[in-house]
Amino acid sequence: MSFHPVITPIFSNVTLQFQNRIPLTVTTPEQKRTIVARWLLLGVAMLIIQILLGGVTRLTGSGLSITEWKPLMGALPPMSENAWQIAFEKYKGIAQYKYMNAHFTLSDFKSIYFWEWMHREWARLVGVVFLIGFLYFLAKKYFDQRMVMPFAVLFILGGLQGALGWIMVQSGLNDTNLYVNHIRLSIHFIAALILLCYTLWFALILLVPAEKRVVNKRFFVFTLLTIGFLFIQLFYGAFMAGLKAAPVAATWPTLNGQWIPDQVNTYGNQTFTSIAQYVSHPVAVQFIHRTLAYILCGLLLAWFLVAGKVAKRQPGSLLARTRHWPLLLVLIQALLGILTVLNASNTISGHFGLFEWLAEAHQLIAMFLLITLVINLYSIKIADRP
Repeated sequence: MSFHPVITPIFSNVTLQFQNRIPLTVTTPEQKRTIVARWLLLGVAMLIIQILLGGVTRLTGSGLSITEWKPLMGALPPMSENAWQIAFEKYKGIAQYKYMNAHFTLSDFKSIYFWEWMHREWARLVGVVFLIGFLYFLAKKYFDQRMVMPFAVLFILGGLQGALGWIMVQSGLNDTNLYVNHIRLSIHFIAALILLCYTLWFALILLVPAEKRVVNKRFFVFTLLTIGFLFIQLFYGAFMAGLKAAPVAATWPTLNGQWIPDQVNTYGNQTFTSIAQYVSHPVAVQFIHRTLAYILCGLLLAWFLVAGKVAKRQPGSLLARTRHWPLLLVLIQALLGILTVLNASNTISGHFGLFEWLAEAHQLIAMFLLITLVINLYSIKIADRP
């Protein structure tokens, strides 16, 4: 089996640039903080790639191909034909193979195995980069006492993310479910975003000087609530992915001809009366996801207007430079969402086509939107403290 060189060149280039930026002699605390911050930003970039690989794994139906969790021994794929056959036989024991992929050959299995292996392997690589960097900077005394606890939290969040990933996979390793549980998938996704935001926030603490931040308690709260609303939308985006909800209503602006769907004839004539349906019924989930998207666009337009007024009081602030990005990104995100839904019925099993590329782009812009809002949140202080 040959693995495609999709990720390694990207990582090598980022690592080279990171190394080239490190000065030969480091003497001041500011230089040390800057280098640590750049290392953290490298981690942010790697986490973005990891989340995208998770999206590819889901879109290619690869997530259940590895039926065991071996954090260390699983770093290597099967190394012999017999080992491949054993892995394939284990996959044959779950419902996804029996009821959906019974036509798979060993070659088909290797194809989906690659993406799940790559997803796990990249997670291991992220852990190695963080661990080696941590030990190196600790030995070189780049850390001050205030950094110890944040780094401990960072490693705990990373370990938790791996455990949540396995809990998610376990939900599909049975004789009943064709896919992983969509709620567990959403928790895994949101936990990855929390880890991403935490790492970014840590880097911002080290990079952004106090004079570049504005003081406005009300706008800080407004921005924080906006991020909270975005997380609800991201939860529903994960529900959409886990439930394969896009193809059940691949129309826009209505959902199969209805503005507010009241009955779903193809799903047992159920009506939207149960709270559980709003997190598990594909059409209900898509309706809520769309509605939240419209509200989010309006919310970020209001946020942008208020940000302009706040930024005027301090023209050289970080907020003055970054306030435009959330509104632009949410509009791109909405357009990509519409295009993704409209192309959802054009999927071909085993083929990574237009729908899959649009879905990945939709996920990437969602992460960029979250990142820009977190940067803007950091640019605002509740009080003017030293």
